[in-house]
Amino acid sequence: MIKRIAMIGLSAVLLAALAACGGGAADNEKKTLNVGATQVPHAEILEHVKPQLEKEGIQLKIKVFQDYVLPNKAVEQGELDANFFQHRPWMEATNEEQGWHLKKVTGVHIEPMGAYSEKIDKLSQLKDGATVALPNATSEMTRVLLLLDKEGLIQLDNRKGDKTLKNIEENPKKLDFKPLEAATLPRVLDQVDIAVINTNYALQANLDPQKDALFLEDSDSPYVNILAAKEGNEDSEAIQKLSEALNSPEVKKFIEKKYKGAVVPAFD
Repeated sequence: MIKRIAMIGLSAVLLAALAACGGGAADNEKKTLNVGATQVPHAEILEHVKPQLEKEGIQLKIKVFQDYVLPNKAVEQGELDANFFQHRPWMEATNEEQGWHLKKVTGVHIEPMGAYSEKIDKLSQLKDGATVALPNATSEMTRVLLLLDKEGLIQLDNRKGDKTLKNIEENPKKLDFKPLEAATLPRVLDQVDIAVINTNYALQANLDPQKDALFLEDSDSPYVNILAAKEGNEDSEAIQKLSEALNSPEVKKFIEKKYKGAVVPAFD
């Protein structure tokens, strides 16, 4: 009787051990990858690659943000594995300002910045003293001011580095600049003469950059949107698989078909 009880006990231990081993193997087969993104086009592109990653044993969980600060904070603090919403100048400026440690994994696409208006149909109609709304973050303001300089609306000084309104040397139309949070710009179109808006926010507001913009950045803009991760994690297997998926021919076709030039593939 004692021998039988001992055998039953041993069998239970062996079964538990086998179950534990089996559970561990299952856990290792599927890796969860948490990635932050703004809705358009970033989260949409991530949704497109989800099935491919699922086949490779990676469950992609996407957290959508409506601003440009929290996604980086979440990666820095380990709440997210990576994010996909920003260009490299923004990431580097944020790292410097906050003391964070984010790294570029790969470039994916360009979203040409554009100027929009509900009051004029072409740039030649812009009156002296017109109000121009633009993003207030340093790297985005630099980008917009360089674009306005290229369009001949202002002339900037020749100093290197980030640009602010203080770097405007000539403002022939005496334009009145209103720096605002990037996400709010589509909502103030009826209150200003023109607003220079990030494409992701323009698309969310049902603006078509190819049809509605008074002018757009060239497709060779250096502001490529990137997949970013915290330093030390950028080479992990799951993040590299996501990087490969985002740089695939299938994603290139998806971007070109869905966004029709409003978003342009720019793979590394």
